[in-house]
Amino acid sequence: MKFIECGIGNTWFIRTETELEDGTEYEVIGVAKPIEFHSIYLRVWIGKHVFILDLKEGLKIKKKNRKDFKIIGHCKSLKDCAINEIYNLEIK
Repeated sequence: MKFIECGIGNTWFIRTETELEDGTEYEVIGVAKPIEFHSIYLRVWIGKHVFILDLKEGLKIKKKNRKDFKIIGHCKSLKDCAINEIYNLEIK
């Protein structure tokens, strides 16, 4: 699953995070293609509470173990991208 995020509280203001089937994930600055639209949601993380407003799934509230502050808009993508399809800097 690939997530395109835009907001404060992340490494970069616009980034693409890819979660692989084995549970590992990596992020790159900017937008990594290809993109297949799945959903858009807004995530607000205040302290240990995360409020998620998803266009497809509605409002969800989650509790995390660590405290943080983030305001992030997401565009979920169904297509995973291979390393050679990433057009920006990769970090591990």
